Amino acid sequence: MTFFLEPVTPESENWQLPPTMADTAPPIDTAYVFIFWFSVFFFVAITLSSLYFIWKYKRVKGVKSEPTGHFNKLEIFWTVTPTIFIVGLFHVGFTGYIKNATAAEGATEIRIRAKKWTWEAEYPGGQRLPLKYDPAIPSGLHLEKGKPYKMIISSEDVLHSFFIPEFRMKRDAVPGQYSFISFTPTVAGMAHVFCAEYCGTDHSAMLGTVFVEEPAEHKKFLDDLDKPPPGLTPEQWGAKLFIANGCPTCHGPDGTGQINGAKSPGPRLAGLYMKAGGEMMSTGTAVTPDENYIRESILRPNAKTVMGYTTVTMPPFVFKDPQVDALIAYVKSLK
Repeated sequence: MTFFLEPVTPESENWQLPPTMADTAPPIDTAYVFIFWFSVFFFVAITLSSLYFIWKYKRVKGVKSEPTGHFNKLEIFWTVTPTIFIVGLFHVGFTGYIKNATAAEGATEIRIRAKKWTWEAEYPGGQRLPLKYDPAIPSGLHLEKGKPYKMIISSEDVLHSFFIPEFRMKRDAVPGQYSFISFTPTVAGMAHVFCAEYCGTDHSAMLGTVFVEEPAEHKKFLDDLDKPPPGLTPEQWGAKLFIANGCPTCHGPDGTGQINGAKSPGPRLAGLYMKAGGEMMSTGTAVTPDENYIRESILRPNAKTVMGYTTVTMPPFVFKDPQVDALIAYVKSLK
């Protein structure tokens, strides 16, 4: 898959549920379908029985009803039977939970990081990609069909929840700890990522895309991962990376240092490059904001802190040299 193809979602085989695209989905679907039709059957049976008894035992003028006595056998039956049913459902659910938390031997580990309000995937080679799809740059969670994976999930700020409906997978991303899910994609195509835990203003925009690819297609993606997209200048690629990695959230659109008319959490980037008088640090010294300073600020953001922004901690990013060069070119172009 190149970065420019229109993603395709497989057709769903179930009128109620999204497409089944991983080995974790069928057991969950089987349990869901059983519970659904079980509930429908007893809903209809109980409703019809109730209507029948309402009609049969309706109040009749001149007839005084007698109090109903206890029927211990029936009471024990309707207490024990649902309990057995619930224990069985717990067993089914817990078995699936353990399976999804235990990775297959040789599973590829991918780090999933959540932060307001983006998802980020780190591949074994160290490449980090935003999960929100952008056809102009490497983005999304790319997986090989038939290959087992283990997702190591964490949060850099508040509670989030990593949810892929097509895999029937959801796991909380909790600050200060790791959580895990494991699965094997079984159908090639596009799936979706949502945050299933309210996390703030842009919670609804915290989206992502999963691409399940055939082995040859996935290999091509990995080979092309560090190459600049064709047809884009370094500045244009840098602008795409800037947006895809959530940088406007802290620095404002186009690095203006303003968000909706208010001061942004992070310092202004527009006009930063070779700024007259330098950039004032929290230590009271000024530094020359040249290419080296911008590079250090991207890869080691807490090495130097701009005055007035000491309460904000920028997360470190891992980029390949071509990506860093593109971001530097973009920041240099901001006026």
